[in-house]
Amino acid sequence: MAQDAVDRNEGRAGEPGDAGDGIRGERHGTAPVPLSVLDLVTVGAGRTASDALRTSVTLSRLAERRGFHRYWVAEHHSMPGVASSSPAVILAHLAAHTDRIRLGSGGVMLPNHAPLVIAEQFGTLEALAPGRVDLGLGRAPGTDGATAAALRRTDRLNEGADDFPEQLAELTRFLDDDFPDGHPYARIHAVPGPIQATSPGGVQSAHRPPVWLLGSSGFSARLAGVLGLPFAFAHHFSAQNTVPALDLYRESFRPSAVLAEPYALIGVSALATDEEREARRQVMAAALNMVRLRTGRPGLVPTPEEAEAYQFNEMEREFIANWNSNVIHGTADEVRTGLDDLAKRTGADELMLTANAHSSDVRVHSYELIADAYGLPDAS
Repeated sequence: MAQDAVDRNEGRAGEPGDAGDGIRGERHGTAPVPLSVLDLVTVGAGRTASDALRTSVTLSRLAERRGFHRYWVAEHHSMPGVASSSPAVILAHLAAHTDRIRLGSGGVMLPNHAPLVIAEQFGTLEALAPGRVDLGLGRAPGTDGATAAALRRTDRLNEGADDFPEQLAELTRFLDDDFPDGHPYARIHAVPGPIQATSPGGVQSAHRPPVWLLGSSGFSARLAGVLGLPFAFAHHFSAQNTVPALDLYRESFRPSAVLAEPYALIGVSALATDEEREARRQVMAAALNMVRLRTGRPGLVPTPEEAEAYQFNEMEREFIANWNSNVIHGTADEVRTGLDDLAKRTGADELMLTANAHSSDVRVHSYELIADAYGLPDAS
């Protein structure tokens, strides 16, 4: 089945080339590459999940208005400060509030779900927002081991990650509805999907969500390259692996019916404020949230005032120094310079920005400031 993942992709109809399905974004203004948004649907102390989801609607509209290429939602579980456990549900809501921007998962954790369920969910999203849905897939659980076991109804967690190429091949066949004759699933169809076009009187959209592979190490980088798929790397929490993973992706790349050349985006933590000091305050609050998460005390994103009053021990201070060294923050000009340098250093084809802060107003304002700094269009 692992080889089937390769054969599936190379055997798709059409000549190798850059698919006209929104994989390659358009650069606007003075941005070095196309810019996009990654939303963790963060919940700050004193706020509700409803507040966070309303902010996601505001941010998706802002991103569409200012020319960001895509808007992705990440799958996380059992984290009070992250309300994105159900990306497909959130994306359906955002589809109802936007018209043009690409919407997708950054990502859906494939081992947590049956491939048929994902094919059905994203087939439904494609029917709701034709031609603007991305399916980003990861092989990590998006949570701790105990929660992953509850999600998967098994404690054999390594098995899911090890079977990722086979799961990917199965999902892709459901999306394309092309299991070979004699396969146990040959008579099973993901609906909405291609089967509707072959039914009597059937008409089906020519689009299907393009598959992206996500990763924070070399495994998915190599697999994405071998399959000729677009690749998204989690620079925002694995910065030391970014350049090696992108190099591996490019070295492994084989042209496919999806892409003639490699295309890689990286997720970047970036927060712009009117004053540098305020950016530091906001970033420290987000860092405190990470300290608590990494030490088994997950909670809501604290306020900057709570972070200022917190007594960090030596180990926590070291963690925060390392964590914040990879968060591009400051004034809009400082963030622009940091993003320009990162794009040049990594050669990334697209930057996907995530703004982590307690306040929704701060997050929204950050994207406006970055858009202004690059002279992005304003469709209002």
